[in-house]
Amino acid sequence: MAILTRSARTDRSDRTPVVPGEPAPPRTSSPTTVLAAALLAFFVISLDGSVVNVALPAISHDLRGSMADLQWIVDGYTLMFAAFMLSAGTFSDRIGASRAYAWGLAAFTVASLACGVAPNLGTLIGARMVQGGAAALMVPASLALIRQTYSDPGKRARAIAIWTAAGSVAVAFGPVIGGMLTSGLSWRAVFYLNLPVGAIGLALLTRIAPSARRAAPVDLFGQLSVVASLAGLTYAVIEGGRAGWSSPDVLGTLALSAVATVAFVLTQSRREHPMVPLSIFKSRTVVVCLAAGFTINAVFYGAIFLLGMYFQQVRGASPISTGAMFIPMCALISVVNMAGVKLAARKGAWVPMAIGQVVMAAGALLMLTVTSSTSYLIPVLLLVPIGLGGGLAVPSLTAAILENIDGERAGTAAAVLNTFRQVGSCIAVAAFGALIANPAHFQHGFDTSFVISVVMLLTTASVTAMLLPRLSKSTGGKA
Repeated sequence: MAILTRSARTDRSDRTPVVPGEPAPPRTSSPTTVLAAALLAFFVISLDGSVVNVALPAISHDLRGSMADLQWIVDGYTLMFAAFMLSAGTFSDRIGASRAYAWGLAAFTVASLACGVAPNLGTLIGARMVQGGAAALMVPASLALIRQTYSDPGKRARAIAIWTAAGSVAVAFGPVIGGMLTSGLSWRAVFYLNLPVGAIGLALLTRIAPSARRAAPVDLFGQLSVVASLAGLTYAVIEGGRAGWSSPDVLGTLALSAVATVAFVLTQSRREHPMVPLSIFKSRTVVVCLAAGFTINAVFYGAIFLLGMYFQQVRGASPISTGAMFIPMCALISVVNMAGVKLAARKGAWVPMAIGQVVMAAGALLMLTVTSSTSYLIPVLLLVPIGLGGGLAVPSLTAAILENIDGERAGTAAAVLNTFRQVGSCIAVAAFGALIANPAHFQHGFDTSFVISVVMLLTTASVTAMLLPRLSKSTGGKA
């Protein structure tokens, strides 16, 4: 690709004179340019995780899709994002972060165009899967670009904080943007939005020095077994709601998922350079944080999916009105992120983690009062504690898991955490969608989904409160 090999174009005043007979000095990258490119990547990736939800009814009407089809539009993206996240960091190291970012962004942009022009659901779902795989490659590459550009730890920490905030803003305002685009233009505009962003990102890459490559073994069998495991489980949950849990297809894919999972564990335990060192799971802190991350994402994205369908299919709201109903929840998430960090610094990470999950559980429990005749204001207000609780807990659980892992495995731990969180989102949309698939039983499925959410949150909150304080005082080594 030209953007990877051509020399940098800079003003003459910025060029360093080259002495004949001596090698040219290495290219350097402007920190501002690198941060801008990284922000664009994480923003658009996070946006696509939530922006599509509000557009689902319009897609269903235009392309005549069933509830299972709509679930696949959301889960196709999340599934491939989760599955390829584990090896994306290794691949990025192998080819260089700037190249990985370029390949991922180019593929993401082309896939977005394919989504926008998709003539049928099969094409749309396939393009969404490509988007998810490309997104998985971009996340570690964008972080690696920041790390290699900012040598000062303080400046690097601030850059990563800004990068994280961009993702939080995108997730929070995704439903709002999706509603505006779907109502004002078309559901296809939700995907066309990525095209100028991709073009800007690729243009910025022409001003960034190529990254060094590092020998890093790629575990192809491990990667394929993860894809098979997650795809089989997701298919079974989605199709179980449509075809029945005793369907041969459902039972067969569940068996495939189980076999692939066992194969992954066995091979990882025997490899000299495993994709996921199983020793990290010996830390109970890590296990608690992974469970909490899975649950928080499941409830948060499950709620967005459920309420998006409720507002439009049950109450007949327009996409733009539906997006506007998420604004109160969205507006406070970033603020609570910072509050959670400060609370964790004073009291320990377990405090905002436990409080956040309890607050989310309270919001989910009160959602059981919502019916087809409830005032619109009630579910809008009840979304607020779900968003606030998640915003309070997530930064702290991320910090807790990284503090309990050796530095050389921090990247792997972050990838595993993100994978667990994305799997939580994927399974929630699959399971909750199956419960509300029959319009005649929407209310029952809606209530059941939030009951499940409450049980999950209270379970992980209790484990967090009981185990993490004790574990943080222990003198055990890091995983």
